[in-house]
Amino acid sequence: MKQFDTLVEALQDLKRRGYTYNFNVAQECLECAEINLKLYPQDFNVTEFYRFEGPTDPADSTILYAIEGKNGTKGVLVNAYGVYSDPGSAALMAKLHLS
Repeated sequence: MKQFDTLVEALQDLKRRGYTYNFNVAQECLECAEINLKLYPQDFNVTEFYRFEGPTDPADSTILYAIEGKNGTKGVLVNAYGVYSDPGSAALMAKLHLS
């Protein structure tokens, strides 16, 4: 897996490699409003992930997931981790935390 100094660098690299859509955590699935797509845990795989911590505050933490849907859709999910992470179903969070 590649190493990146910043979240922006990682996002740019993934976009160059075809991860063009942005996903958000919903209760039971990942959603991409841009193309009106919902991916449930059985519908996608996390192909890569990267963790970033804020330079002055370790609580300022973000994780970037590279998501590939079984339908071929590729995108990213940027989410806080720890206390500030988005809520989702147990199945969805288990799928993301396997990474």
